[in-house]
Amino acid sequence: MVLPPISSQAVDPRTSRCHTVELGPLKLDSGVVLERFTVAYQTYGRLNAAKSNAILICHALTGDQYVADAHPVTGKPGWWHMLVGPGNLFDTSRYQLICANILGGCMGSTGPREVNPASGKPWGLSFPVITVGDIVAAQALLIDHLGIDQLFCVIGGSMGGMQVLEWASSFPERVYAAVPIAAAARHSAQNIAFHEVGRQAIMADPDWMGGDYLLAGTNPHRGLAVARMAAHITYLSETALHRKFGRKLQDRTQVTYGFEADFQVESYLRHQGSTFVDRFDANSYLYITRAMDYFDLAAQHGGVLANAFKATPVRFCVVSFTSDWLFPTRESRAIVHALNAVAAKVSFVEVESDKGHDAFLLDEPEFHKTLAGFLDGQATHRGLTAKAAE
Repeated sequence: MVLPPISSQAVDPRTSRCHTVELGPLKLDSGVVLERFTVAYQTYGRLNAAKSNAILICHALTGDQYVADAHPVTGKPGWWHMLVGPGNLFDTSRYQLICANILGGCMGSTGPREVNPASGKPWGLSFPVITVGDIVAAQALLIDHLGIDQLFCVIGGSMGGMQVLEWASSFPERVYAAVPIAAAARHSAQNIAFHEVGRQAIMADPDWMGGDYLLAGTNPHRGLAVARMAAHITYLSETALHRKFGRKLQDRTQVTYGFEADFQVESYLRHQGSTFVDRFDANSYLYITRAMDYFDLAAQHGGVLANAFKATPVRFCVVSFTSDWLFPTRESRAIVHALNAVAAKVSFVEVESDKGHDAFLLDEPEFHKTLAGFLDGQATHRGLTAKAAE
């Protein structure tokens, strides 16, 4: 199953098992105002009477709101499914978890794939360019809608970690604790370069049709698959790639002297690309990567990162991974130094792992122990006991 055409059926499988709400208005950083926009979100656990136990989980670039349940398009388990449930790290008898598909996404929230009410046609490239600040502002309107004054915790990895930092900077009074994981306070030149390769691959696909492929009935799947392949390499480490694949051949005993997938690693990347196009939208990929590129928290505060967190009441736990070269530990240390400069409450853990950037999505016991310890300590301090949501 692939993403359905716009208005092709009464029940949209992307949102049939989650919540949707119309919000607005929202003035974007570009100056454009979205009078109304839709947010698709999922919840796990129950909000307590005091509305003090909500954890906002911010998803990464290619993630979505389906943190724990099966993805409605692919059927695959949620991206943090192993961590969610009663008595688990994200204890649904203690917390209510909220995760929204980001503004500009393609799993039900308003983005380039959805219909522009002014034209009755898919937005395509007429959708306004968005920022991480816009994404967080949209989430804040959702939290308003849910009647929550202060989130117990905002947590996320990669682009999700950027959202966490934006939340803590823009809405410090609304965040009790913040956990940015494998993230940075700005996107590096190297990361912008990788994103540009992906965007150019999409736009070079003849089926992209200048962004109007939905109207044309085409799909730039080849360009999007190449974008995913290039990005996926950055999510792994050389050690992980070597351990898993080395130079092993794929279903053969000798090279073919051609350009088929001779090596297992080639076959793996092609599979990653081909399955990605079934669940993601090419224009959304353009918009979300651009939002990440524009993210620079220091630049928003006079060029001094510490200014983003002046007098912050937020309790931070910053996490990095030793083999992450996409968002290396030095980026996390820069965040910690900025927080130290304003005497913020912050702990920092560099997790030993050879799994690269994607370690935050994988089975990493030290990482999970770190999260559990921080959440439990903050929950105890806040008076959130097990079964608090019942």
